[in-house]
Amino acid sequence: MELGPHLRRIGNDVVAVHLVVTDEGVTVIDAGLPGHWRELVAELAAVGRTPDDVRGVVLTHGDSDHVGFAERLRREHGVPIHVHAADADRARGAKAPGTSWGAWRPGPTLGFLAYSARRGGLRPSHPSEVVEVADGDVLDLPGAPRVIGLPGHSPGSIAVHVPVADAVFVGDALTTRHVLTGRTGPAPAPFTDDAAAALRSLDRLADVAAGWVVPGHGAPWRGTPAAAAELVRAAAREASAL
Repeated sequence: MELGPHLRRIGNDVVAVHLVVTDEGVTVIDAGLPGHWRELVAELAAVGRTPDDVRGVVLTHGDSDHVGFAERLRREHGVPIHVHAADADRARGAKAPGTSWGAWRPGPTLGFLAYSARRGGLRPSHPSEVVEVADGDVLDLPGAPRVIGLPGHSPGSIAVHVPVADAVFVGDALTTRHVLTGRTGPAPAPFTDDAAAALRSLDRLADVAAGWVVPGHGAPWRGTPAAAAELVRAAAREASAL
């Protein structure tokens, strides 16, 4: 799916993967689930590219529903996988701390689990090698993605700002479709290690100039990152009042 001249999406509002496409090649932001591989190949073909044109994968964090096909790209096509140093072990398969599910509804939750299972989420393929990045790094990849540290969902959660795509990719720093409740609109994401830290980290998006705020779960949100962050805080206040 084309979102803009340099921005494409595969997957859906349950789990999404995004491609930054430039003349220099393709940068993949998050790698979804292993079963998204066929969609990746089809989307690349739609713009006259192949997996050999992918120059790098950037993970917004190391959870299993974001590492997906990254190791296949690395192993079969030599594509480096970039992840914040604080999430490197998590991406490689180290056990993450257990977090509360919080609010959930049977329909959306079962839908999320079923979708993940159909696309290999029960058998994640963790990267065996990663390139560690840090807050403020501008990566030598198509689109010159800039790393913005957003610890909270996990210690190494990041946003990835790509000006050529007019987008900031926020992973699970926020969601626009809560996979356990089905609620839509900017809100805190479930399965977050430190909810208070995640909300504080949103302050780092205030000055980011982008017209798209792109989460890993839910529809891309059209508007400023600052406006999206304020809606997330409002949703958190509403939830805490219940």
